[in-house]
Amino acid sequence: MEETFLYCLSALSFIALFFLSKLLISKRGKAKKLPPCPPSLPILGHLHLIGAPVHRTLERISQRYGPVFSLSFGSLPVVVISSPSAVEECFGKNDIIFANRPRIEGWRELSYNFTTVGTSSYGPLWRNLRRISVLEIFSSTRLNSFLGIRLEELRFLVKNLHKTVTEHGGVSRVEMRPRLQELTFNVIMRMLSGKRYFGDEVDNSDEAKNFREITSTFFEVSGISDLGDFIPMLRWLGLGRGKQKKIVETKRKADMFLQGLIEEHRNRTGERTNRTKTIIDVMLELQSSEAESFSDDVIKGMILLLLSAGTDTSTVTMEWAMSLMLNNPASLDKARVELDNYVGQDRLIDEQDLPHLPYLQSVINETLRLFPPGPLLVPHYSSSDATIQGFDVPQGTMLFVNAWALHRDPTVWDDPTSFRPERFEGLDQASYTHTLLPFGLGRRACPGAGLAHRMLGLGLGALIQCFDWERVGEELVDLSEGTGLTMPKAQPLKGLCRSRNSIITNVLSQL
Repeated sequence: MEETFLYCLSALSFIALFFLSKLLISKRGKAKKLPPCPPSLPILGHLHLIGAPVHRTLERISQRYGPVFSLSFGSLPVVVISSPSAVEECFGKNDIIFANRPRIEGWRELSYNFTTVGTSSYGPLWRNLRRISVLEIFSSTRLNSFLGIRLEELRFLVKNLHKTVTEHGGVSRVEMRPRLQELTFNVIMRMLSGKRYFGDEVDNSDEAKNFREITSTFFEVSGISDLGDFIPMLRWLGLGRGKQKKIVETKRKADMFLQGLIEEHRNRTGERTNRTKTIIDVMLELQSSEAESFSDDVIKGMILLLLSAGTDTSTVTMEWAMSLMLNNPASLDKARVELDNYVGQDRLIDEQDLPHLPYLQSVINETLRLFPPGPLLVPHYSSSDATIQGFDVPQGTMLFVNAWALHRDPTVWDDPTSFRPERFEGLDQASYTHTLLPFGLGRRACPGAGLAHRMLGLGLGALIQCFDWERVGEELVDLSEGTGLTMPKAQPLKGLCRSRNSIITNVLSQL
């Protein structure tokens, strides 16, 4: 009897395995032309191949396997693209398919359970958040209402830099990153809450100290990833527990701080004041009419996203641009001459000047080409099967766009590793839509690109217009890339700075 039972069990198991194998073969047949990939390891897949910086590692793999190739991050299938035609195909006819985001576990806490416009799944929540971002936060009308903030912070930057130069006898070696961080953080926080937290003019209160500590830790933990994000078994075994504990604690502190800001604005709703309406004010007004889909957590997630996407990226890009121009003094001189000819020495650059400064815009484009602040863009995720360049891409695949590799592709760009702003002169944006992708493309493109261009134009314009810059020594500025999501410089930029007193006098008189 027992032998008969075991025989039947074995037969049933064989039949089940037979049909399972037929099913797997059938599914593989439907995706018989997957993109090429390197040899993989069990469980790890290709994770053992991924070293820092990741964009360079993926570029080396593409040199062997082509501009469309596949990988496995643990159990997660990945496709990497780095050609204009593949980009056009993904964000043209396949744009909806790749409009999702992967739910990487490490993002959950800091994105308020994937409820930010950058991390939410494609659907009603994302469409509502995107609508609010485009129409209520980043619209031209809203950005214009904050112009006074941007110009005032620009004058503070010029004033404090001039003060440092004067204290050092007319020429000073200046580290640029803290100055640029102060500018971008204060602009974004004043737009969000009406408060500034950095600089000599700030009351060094506990609130300001707390904010600076939270933001510093937030940027540190948001750039950390571990194997547990792609191999759940390792998370169950406790790998990465220290990292997760730090993320949870950072989220707790940020949550308390941001909730305090929300309550402060909520309590003064209805007050008659002449102050400019902040972004938190706008979001609270939206909450009163859309309470079910616009909770306090959604507002806090939006604030964190604006801080992370609107500060570090602009800071990093301006530092790269100044580094590139110090290594190419002719470009710096050309930008200064353009500013002197159009804006002059009687006033500080304004946003209305930016469309009339094509070479300055070319410098920005060339900087974004060589050092995009998101070298891999934010990953996408396929909601159904798709085809890219004749290859089958199954549903549930994470898509990386290696913008860094595309921006340096010699088949796309002439002399791709050289800093040549002139390559953009006379071109309109449509001519490089699929070859220059610093802010992404398609439905999930960054809605804050307009604000970023305003900040970059104003910041760089003011530094060039108001000061003379030189390298500290004869050696070229080191252009090595550091680690981090926004690809910062490995070595912070230090430059010799002299004030151009003719315009400085006029700028200071406006404070």
